[in-house]
Amino acid sequence: MISERVDPCPPDPRTIDRLLGGAHHDPHSVLGAHPHRDGTVVRVLRPHADEVHVVREGGEGQPLVRVHDSGLFSGVVPGPPADYRLAVRYGERVDIVDDPYRWLPTLGEVDLHLIGEGRHERLWDVLGAHVRRYDTPAGSVTGTSFAVWAPTAQGVRVTGDFDGWSGWAHPMRVLGSSGVWELFVPGIEPGTRYKFRILGRDGRWRDKADPMAFRTEIPPATASIVDASGHTWGDEEWMQARALRQAHAEPMSVYEVHLGSWRPGLDYRELAREMATYLGEMGFTHVELLPVAEHPFGGSWGYQVTSFYAPTARFGTPDDFRWFVDHLHQHGFGVIIDWVPGHFPRDEWALAKFDGSALYEHADPRRGEQPDWGTLVFDFGRREVRNFLVANALFWLDQFHVDGLRVDAVASMLYLDYSRPEGQWLPNVHGGRENLDAVAFLQEMNATVYRNHPGVVTIAEESTAWPGVTRPTHLGGLGFGFKWNMGWMHDTLDYAGRDPVYRGYHHNQMTFSLMYAFSENFVLPLSHDEVVHGKGSLWARMPGDAWNKSANLRALLAYMWAHPGKQLLFQGGEFGQEREWSESRSIDWHLLEDPLHAGVKTLVGDLNRAYRATPALWTRDSTPEGFSWIDANDASGNVLSFLRHGVDADGRPTVLACVANFSGSPKQDYRVGLPFAGRWREVLNTDAQIYGGSGVGNLGAVEAEQVMWHGRPASAVLQLPPAGVLWLVPEPGAGPVRRHAGATTAATAATTNAAAAAATPSRGIAAVPVGAVADEPDLAAEVPASDAPERHPDTPASDVTSTGSADLGDEPDLAAEVPVSDAPARPAAVAGPAATTTGTSAPVTRSATGGATGSAPAGEDPAPDAAGTPWTTPAPRPTPRARTGDDPARAATDAAPVTPRPADRPDTAEPAGAGWTIATPAEATGPAADADEPGPSAAATGLPTASGERGSAPGAEQPPVDAAGDLATTDAVPDPPAAGTDSVLDDGPAAPVSDDAPAEAPPEPGPRA
Repeated sequence: MISERVDPCPPDPRTIDRLLGGAHHDPHSVLGAHPHRDGTVVRVLRPHADEVHVVREGGEGQPLVRVHDSGLFSGVVPGPPADYRLAVRYGERVDIVDDPYRWLPTLGEVDLHLIGEGRHERLWDVLGAHVRRYDTPAGSVTGTSFAVWAPTAQGVRVTGDFDGWSGWAHPMRVLGSSGVWELFVPGIEPGTRYKFRILGRDGRWRDKADPMAFRTEIPPATASIVDASGHTWGDEEWMQARALRQAHAEPMSVYEVHLGSWRPGLDYRELAREMATYLGEMGFTHVELLPVAEHPFGGSWGYQVTSFYAPTARFGTPDDFRWFVDHLHQHGFGVIIDWVPGHFPRDEWALAKFDGSALYEHADPRRGEQPDWGTLVFDFGRREVRNFLVANALFWLDQFHVDGLRVDAVASMLYLDYSRPEGQWLPNVHGGRENLDAVAFLQEMNATVYRNHPGVVTIAEESTAWPGVTRPTHLGGLGFGFKWNMGWMHDTLDYAGRDPVYRGYHHNQMTFSLMYAFSENFVLPLSHDEVVHGKGSLWARMPGDAWNKSANLRALLAYMWAHPGKQLLFQGGEFGQEREWSESRSIDWHLLEDPLHAGVKTLVGDLNRAYRATPALWTRDSTPEGFSWIDANDASGNVLSFLRHGVDADGRPTVLACVANFSGSPKQDYRVGLPFAGRWREVLNTDAQIYGGSGVGNLGAVEAEQVMWHGRPASAVLQLPPAGVLWLVPEPGAGPVRRHAGATTAATAATTNAAAAAATPSRGIAAVPVGAVADEPDLAAEVPASDAPERHPDTPASDVTSTGSADLGDEPDLAAEVPVSDAPARPAAVAGPAATTTGTSAPVTRSATGGATGSAPAGEDPAPDAAGTPWTTPAPRPTPRARTGDDPARAATDAAPVTPRPADRPDTAEPAGAGWTIATPAEATGPAADADEPGPSAAATGLPTASGERGSAPGAEQPPVDAAGDLATTDAVPDPPAAGTDSVLDDGPAAPVSDDAPAEAPPEPGPRA
């Protein structure tokens, strides 16, 4: 019993017991200063203190009396309540502190109302730990306010470094019926560790990390840390521009990264510098980070989050992460983070059973547990839980300026029976399996995000056929901006992983995606999920030896970049990581010392630059008008060809043709339908030697003739590289291509716009916008491959059928921009492109098997020799074997390949110099290049040559030329392979194929070594 002389209005014993037992809902009604007729009663709870004095303004101190062994002190101070401090003695040490129980609540009635309604969109401003400063007559007081939602708790205390983790001195008060517990503790500064000690209804105390903590200890430590941001943002220009963007009509090429294994040992700021440089080198527009919210187990990759409002402390502080995002924004790159609102781990110190009850998780395990991952599922039907998650999405966008959220495992949220056997799940109110509460949450989240932050994107990882994932919420959809195209990913990887001889039997896997490509706004993901758990890396999935793996991976990536949808590529995929990814080690950067892996990396950089410079690839990604098939039916040849349509910045239509040869053999003189005649520039060829390819191509451009093909008014004859992809764009106003008839060459690299080129000044790629008129490169500097034998025109393939193509409709009227070639018609017997009408023809040196040499007069058709063969036609290569079912006219060119190996292949068996070569300076004759020759050379433009090197800067020494002003070349035909052997990229044994897809595939081989 407390004496009335010490405390004239003592609390009753039961109140004291509840206070000391931690079960009092309003400790402020007992502790602190309370007016009385005799003055002011002051009560203080200091369990380990020896003495406590009340120090009033002026420095006078009055002692309080210990009234309970637990450390409760009480006394009467004369006069009304006034500003005061406490002098607390612990042995020889005296601390001057402020009283936590003399302050008003830090949350207002409006805040509490919005929390109760589940509509507080800035929840992080009122819950959690916040450093605050108050001015008083005796001076300013700085401390930290703590607030936590625990509606069923009997009592809550805050404990930490400031009380020696005793957990006794700072009981919190509950604010009305809101379930929010609050306390302002003076003297607590940023960097202080803390937790909440919560008494559940079961009578058990639990130490819990703050669900709203902004900062945490480095795992495995689990305490929350008081944090106050001091970062000054410098990305105003980026943020203003972002608000005006329409992500669906802009380029988006995403590099997915796990920070811990990308560059191990670096912090957020070091990673930002490295990342900005690398993204600029590679041409990506965005980086997507595997979850950065704090998680205790590194092996979860961040997908088992315990602190949803705190960036992981493994790489630095929250301000360090702000600096990371700010730095990337200032260098022109967007930042997307993975966000995991579907489930959370069972760790006892985190969200699970937070106040002793199923608070954040659903109480029924048939809805509240995720059996696949051993985690708990959020109760999406509870308003406060939805508010916690919606506000968390806004928090990352507002406080860290991130540009998008990729929402993990959406399918597990949408279906009540996800990974649950019959009888282990509860149906919804209508008896269905749809989780209506999760649907409402996702709609609310997306609508709120887009309303508050225009220009950002939300992306769903949704693996089912749920309708309307990217449909607006007001039309009944979930409201996401994009959805991962998991069907495309599975089908494409399955197809690409097969040996080319079997791909024709699975041709529909490559065409089926276009049946639904515009039903949603898609992202094409080659993500971390596809390079783990025994699936192998992208490189390991490709068939064949190292050279073939490289070729097939390059073809896969170029096809992916041209396919409708935005792109996402996981770290290591850009250079052909050989091992499966592991979070515990770095990706294998040393592989870049291998030319094949370095070539894949070079290709990805050029893909990104060409992609960004080509509006046809991204302005109409999500509408059928942005795509049309050229030929979807060449299953026997493993060839796919299509057009991408878009508009440029001035609203003019643009177009790109993509031709993908997924067979292991080159296709000589392969005719492809095009929307109009004229010159089409080869802006990308995955078989260029600079990428590690064999150098089969089209001298950088082709001339489309007014010959109907594939149901289109014009067509061009192409040389398709083995396991290679070509991108072609029209050149408005350009003249016909000057070339040696029938020759094939290494590809030119992708062009880029000035902005992309400025980001990577060392790349040396010509800054020519795609679709603009460029100076003609000196294509004679490229290495020609062997020529096809004389052949008749192919029989036109049938029009596109219902294999997944969009309705072609009317083609954009681009004829006004791209003039039809005025080149004269070539003789029917000439295999190869049309003869040129400008410039001069280079003299062609025949090999011993080819006969005489000579040249044609400038501007004239080549004259035939005594045998009737035009001078510019190289000697025919030996006729290859035909395949059963092939058109006889095509059999000679489309059958088993004779593919030239690149000179730097370690297993090359052919002698050096075999095949077509560029004359050495000693072999070249004639004066220097004519200064009036139109257009820079390949070296001046910086485009890749067949030798695998980029050209030098303008002004560098040029290759030798002959008397006619052209580069001197030497033609030589490689010997055919020995009997009974296959060439480098042979498809294997000839399979019985026809123009139609075969009814039954031959047995496929077992697992490869």
